[in-house]
Amino acid sequence: MMMANRQYGRAQRTGLRIRKLEASTVRAIASQFAVFAAIAAVGAYLGANLLDNLAQRSIHTGFAFLAQSAGFNIGASLVPFSSSDTYARALLVGLANTLVVAACGILLSTTFGTIVGIARLSRNPLVGSFAGAYVEAVRNVPLLLQLFLWYAIMTEALPPARAALRLLPGVFLSKNGLDLPLLVHASATVYVIPAAAVGGIVAWRLSRRYRAYRRLATIFVPIMVVGVTVLACALAWGMPKLEMPVWHRFRFEGGAELPPEFLALVIGLSAYNTAFIAEIVRSGIQSVGRGQRDAAAALGLRYGQVLRFIILPQAKRVIVPPLGTQYLNLTKNSSLAVAIGYPDLMSIADTTLNQTGQAIEVISLIMAVYLLLSLMIALGMNAYNARDARWGSVT
Repeated sequence: MMMANRQYGRAQRTGLRIRKLEASTVRAIASQFAVFAAIAAVGAYLGANLLDNLAQRSIHTGFAFLAQSAGFNIGASLVPFSSSDTYARALLVGLANTLVVAACGILLSTTFGTIVGIARLSRNPLVGSFAGAYVEAVRNVPLLLQLFLWYAIMTEALPPARAALRLLPGVFLSKNGLDLPLLVHASATVYVIPAAAVGGIVAWRLSRRYRAYRRLATIFVPIMVVGVTVLACALAWGMPKLEMPVWHRFRFEGGAELPPEFLALVIGLSAYNTAFIAEIVRSGIQSVGRGQRDAAAALGLRYGQVLRFIILPQAKRVIVPPLGTQYLNLTKNSSLAVAIGYPDLMSIADTTLNQTGQAIEVISLIMAVYLLLSLMIALGMNAYNARDARWGSVT
């Protein structure tokens, strides 16, 4: 009898808990539906108000303006552009300029950030103090102010073009920017970059496959594969010619010219993000246990070998996730180029908005592009992190 009463009481308590759970679930669904309905109502009100205001001002919505002639020139562009081209092509030029700035900034800030991060842990007090002072100074000064500083250096501190600084043979730096040699050939752009990319992919796959021959796979094989691929394509379609910049009366002619706005933007973004990446690298190295270093030292490995083969491979698991966030910040901060006159996506979109009055459409395009770039960077870093973790578990 007592056993039956206990079972009956347990069943009642179980049923009570189930009813409470069902009631809480119903309340949660109802509250979520109410929040969604409120958001939808606010969105519908704002949308109706927007359409009414646009109709009162006789502003037509849509993206038909992208096919209209832009009517303005772009000073620095990788993609050929003239004032008779469309707004869509102008925005494409801005996107290409943004991608170049982001790629250069990521490459330079990663390289120097790793060096500064390692220097912060140096046993030499002068090196460690200098690296620490750099990190603290750069991180606590607004990026926009640093861009203004670098732009002032490029346009005021450097000599004029007639007295340009000769950095290397054929490389000149002046107020007009950086003049470089350029490979010129009718089909050079068709095969050099794709050939180098294909050769790099093949070299990377070989270096991952034959890990036992580390020095051969990581040094000689990539150089050989890329060199042979480019040489074969050059022999098939013609050898490119190296065009050197030459001074003619008022300016350099020939070669490639990087404008001062581009240099100031790349240097400013790289210097700023180098400080943050240095802290990421430092924290990643310090996350590796002291016993790992002591064990490597007991085996007679030099400090460089310990850092390369023991510490950094383990520290990458801590470094890579925040490093991806820093790459996202760098790419989005490139929109500050409008402040120093570099024609990136934001600058050209602002000009397009002022001429067409299509504020909603232009801003929507900018948001979509930066969202897509951020998602692509995040996807690439997540894929690299997953692959690195998988290789680490295998090895």
